[in-house]
This record gives sequence, structure tokens and C-alpha cells, in this order.
Amino acid sequence: MINTQTTRVRWYLIFWLFLLSAIGFLDRVNISVAGSALALAYHLSNIRLGWVFSSFLVGYALFQTPAGRLADAFGPRRVLALGVIWWGIFTALTASLPLGISAALTLLILIRFLLGTGEAVMYPASNQFVARWIPSRERGIANGWIFAGVGAGAGISPPLITYVVLKFGWRVSFWLCAVIGVIAGVLWYVIARDRPEDHPSVSAVELTYIRSGLTLKADRTAGAEADHPSWRTLFRSRDVLAMTLSYFSFGYVAWIFFSWFYIYLAQARGLNLKATAAYAMLPFLGMALGCPLGGIISDRLTRKRGAQLGRCVLASCAMLIATGFLAFGSLVHSAAAATIVLASGAAALYLAQSSFWSVSADIGDAASGFVSGFMNMGAQLGAATTASLTPWIADRWGWTASFLVAAGLCFVGAFSWLIVNPARTLVAVNTSSSKPVYASN
Repeated sequence: MINTQTTRVRWYLIFWLFLLSAIGFLDRVNISVAGSALALAYHLSNIRLGWVFSSFLVGYALFQTPAGRLADAFGPRRVLALGVIWWGIFTALTASLPLGISAALTLLILIRFLLGTGEAVMYPASNQFVARWIPSRERGIANGWIFAGVGAGAGISPPLITYVVLKFGWRVSFWLCAVIGVIAGVLWYVIARDRPEDHPSVSAVELTYIRSGLTLKADRTAGAEADHPSWRTLFRSRDVLAMTLSYFSFGYVAWIFFSWFYIYLAQARGLNLKATAAYAMLPFLGMALGCPLGGIISDRLTRKRGAQLGRCVLASCAMLIATGFLAFGSLVHSAAAATIVLASGAAALYLAQSSFWSVSADIGDAASGFVSGFMNMGAQLGAATTASLTPWIADRWGWTASFLVAAGLCFVGAFSWLIVNPARTLVAVNTSSSKPVYASN
């Protein structure tokens, strides 16, 4: 019997992607909170701890585009499930090295690198899900909720990990995150499907509504070679390159908060462990609020004034505002005031988040995983850069200089959005021509 009732399965699964996003950031940010204890246990300086941070991000960055290819070919259900279980395993391994081992630094770098390769599937696979399940007019808020998990997971980390570290030790904090990840991966596989047509709970009404707003054509099969742009095509697309450059800047700024903000508050602002945990939540709460708010604003502006304003101009303005907050916050003397201003900068930055993923899903079409993976590689290279460069700058010129460099890059990212044309779909055809083919949405 055909289900004629209106269902909202797509939003139920978006909520699960929000949870997976939160768990992913819980798994990666826990090391910044437990980093001081880990560094003490293995006799690591801040510079060497930065290498461990960067190794995760290098693995994460290098596997973004392959992860997108996997999501395009095998679907977000299997790829995400395996990815979540993978990162749960390597989170546990982070806490499994014995004390006094001679190659501790090398092994930590290798484990975190492999953790990064597993986590690389999260957002390219999510974007492939969005391309298959979410009408274009709803992609801003859908991506806003998915990336609200970033702020939620990162925001939960300081108080939760601090409590576990103080109560049970730093190793238990990693094991706890690992168990949560493995359970979540199994549950995602049980409840999710790659296409709305395949989900038994999707009604005919919801399926018709979804299909009416998709840019991804129903007759395109996952992994079809004709739907995938080549690397050459991506490098010849100014829209993809501009978004990738902007996302490099975005990633650089964001990962100052994920990697170093907790330590910055303790070392530069002189806060104790409990006070640091409380203040360190604020930027992540700002991100969690900024993501869905930016998605709502983006969708409404796009419907009323078009995608150029609703996606690109909005993202550019958000990053400009973030630039101002970063520059001002780094100069404020009060720890509380500085944290509030810098947290406001994080919130403003994440108002732009949904634009990156909505536009890459639209212009990527059937290859949205590949295109968004390429774009996200830029963000993670920026993140890897800040993980090692920020403590180096702070060591030589102070933490204020570190935040001013981030503000300068944020300005570059804001300008890059003005180059992007969101109405131009990147289509790759399986011909001998090496030129990219464009089509208007």
C-alpha cells in the first residue's frame, strides 16, 4: 500500500547527521582539551603537540576528495557508517600507547593521521546525502543543522572531557568517545538509506516534494563516470577554486578555536582548568547557533533575492564581520571580554558555513561529494597550517599576532566569495575535451 501521509524522514536523517557531526568533533577536539595531560605524559612541547594536531588534519585534508569519490560511488549510508566506526577505533588507539615508549611521538602522529583519513568521509558523504535527499531551497538550513553539530560537539568537549580527565584520567576520555562513535556508526547504517526512494518510511507525498526540488537528476546513477568532473576540470573552475581558497581561510580561523583556544585561555589568559573549560565552550556555542541561523537566513534570501545574495554575499559579509571580531578580540585585556568577542567572531564565521556546502552541492550535482571534498580539502589544509603555525607565531610574537594573522586570512576568504557564481553548475562529460562544461541551474 502506498503511504499517502506527509512524512519528514529527510529531517530525521538530517538530525542524525547533526549527531554524527557532533560526535566527529567530540572525537577530534578531545585531544585539545586533554592535550596538556597527554603532552605531560609523553614529554611533548607545544610545538610537538602541534605536530600531533596537524597530523590529523593532514590525513583529513588528503582524503577529502577520495572520500567524496567513495560517497558518490557507494552512497552516504555505507561510507559514513564505516567512517564513524573507523574513527572510533583510532580514537581508542590514541589512548592505548604505553608510557615510556620511545616512539610515542611518531606513533601518535601516525594514529592521528589515520584518524583523520577516517573522519574525512563525514562532510563529503553528508553533502552527497543532501544532494540526493534535500531540495535545493532547503539546503541552507539542512547544512546549517549538520554543521551545528560542529559547535555542539566541540562545545560539549571542554566540560565533558575536563570532567572525565579530572575524575578518571585522560585515557578514559578517549575510550568514552570511541565507544560513542562505534555505536553511532552502527545505528546510522540501520536507519539510513542512500536514496529517499529506498527508505520504507518515506511517503509518496514527501518523495514527490523531494524530487521536485533536486538539482541531482533522478536518472543519474551513483558513480557514473559521466557525472564526475576530472581533476583538471576542478582546477579550471574559478568558482571551485574561489570557494576552496575561502574555505582554506575558514579552516585556518576555525581551527585556532578547535586546536588552541583551550590552551590559549590557560597559558595566555592565566585561567585555571575549570574556568578554562567554561570559557572555552563559548566559541563552540556561537558556532552551534551561527550554523542554523546562517542556513535560515541564506535560504530565505535565496528564495527572495537569488543565490548570489543569499549564498555568496551573505557568506562574504559574515566573514568580514568575523574579521573584525578576531582583530578586536585579540587586543582586549580582560579574559572574559576577549572570550566573548572572539566567540562572537566564531559565531559570525559560522554564519557562512552552510553557503559553502549548499553551493558545492548545487554546482557539483551528481558529483557533489567529489566537488565538496575538494573544497573541504582546502579548509583542512588551512586547519593543518594553523595547528602548527599558530603556536610558532605565538612563541615568537605573542598570541595577539596569531589572531591578527587569522583575521587577515578571514578577510581574504570574504573577498573570494565575490568571485563565485552559484548559478553555474559544473558538469563533466565523458569526452576527449579537457575544457569544463557549465550549465545554468
